Amino acid sequence: MPDQVSPPTGSARPLRVAVLSRAVHLLHGYGGLERHVEDLVRHLLARGVVVTLITRPPARSGAGATGAPLAHPQLDCRFVPYRTFPLAGRRGTTVVDRSSAYLWFGYRAGRVAASLAAEGRIDLVHGLGASSLGYALARRRRPASLAPFVFNPQGLEEFGGDDGSYGGSRLKAVGYAPLRAAVRACARAADRVLATDRAIEPLIRDRLQVPGERIRLVPNAIDLEALDRLAACADTPRVSERLPLGPRAPVLLSVGRIEQNKGFHVLADALAIVGDIEWQWVLVGDGPFRPALARRVAERGLASRVTLAGRVETSELHAWYEAATLFVHPTLYEGSSLVTLEAMGHRRAVVASAAGGLPDKVLGGVTGWLVPPGDASSLAAALRTALADQERLPAMGREGRALVEREFAWPAVASRLLAVYEELRHQAG
Repeated sequence: MPDQVSPPTGSARPLRVAVLSRAVHLLHGYGGLERHVEDLVRHLLARGVVVTLITRPPARSGAGATGAPLAHPQLDCRFVPYRTFPLAGRRGTTVVDRSSAYLWFGYRAGRVAASLAAEGRIDLVHGLGASSLGYALARRRRPASLAPFVFNPQGLEEFGGDDGSYGGSRLKAVGYAPLRAAVRACARAADRVLATDRAIEPLIRDRLQVPGERIRLVPNAIDLEALDRLAACADTPRVSERLPLGPRAPVLLSVGRIEQNKGFHVLADALAIVGDIEWQWVLVGDGPFRPALARRVAERGLASRVTLAGRVETSELHAWYEAATLFVHPTLYEGSSLVTLEAMGHRRAVVASAAGGLPDKVLGGVTGWLVPPGDASSLAAALRTALADQERLPAMGREGRALVEREFAWPAVASRLLAVYEELRHQAG
């Protein structure tokens, strides 16, 4: 944890915040939400905030019953059981689990926060997704007696893509109905709803029915200091040995959980029509759609130039970023995309779908190229353009890094978040 610094205001007592999330990296493994919550907690502690982290029990060996990897004198971990129901599938990832067990967890976790608020032990609640459902319900009944509530609805995946569709899956739309209701309940009860990207603001207004005056733009962020340490010690030659064409051919890197909504099958289709330009594709990640993707790659005749690297350690992931010529994120719908921010932090130009918050980061002709989600032809054209003029890529990578430093690095984002907290604390008196 970072060293403690002065409280964010001149008050004698530091701000006390409860953070509610179903997962955090050091306790539950690797993922975008998990990393975001870990960094959020660390940077709040670094600013002198007293944090109560309410989450599920540790899943990682060595985490300890008290969350030892998160040990800090101003951190209190409260664990709430997360019980996946029979046939719900993988915890926190399937539609069934997220509309059943996740909501029960969110109700119980929120009740813990409500008890702490009623006892005067916290000043503010920061909930991520439906993990704060119980607090939202309690606060709607007793709005004046409980602490202010800041809600981050995350990527709003349960509301479909940018057009509200679910890729033709009517069953998915029906399955997500309970989760959508829970997220709307949290948004209605919140004093402030965080939009992690400009593109998310109209979705919050339209799909969650939140008036504009209660929305605040606070981007998701990455830790550039940690990233730079990983980049400095990255064993790039070792991962380059695994490349099917060796280090001579341009490396297209993608990172993410292999699910259909990530659009990796669209990238496979695009690569099949790129033409004779030299390239090799590395995909870091794993997931339920991997067998189908592997078949798609084989059917397109791409297997000799594709590496499905699977899930890797953090050090190896950053070695792949360093080995990459170009980062490609073909997602069909998206929240903020921390992996795209990481690639930009590594000074890599990006080709990505114009989905979710990606247009805030991938600026056409400046930091990379944007294409319509699901459009293999447009994606292929962008890849041809990038690979045909590789001399441009380093300059675009530097522009991407500068953008991350200005808007998406934790020091800047933590200051924006603390301003929201202090606004609410001042209103609460």
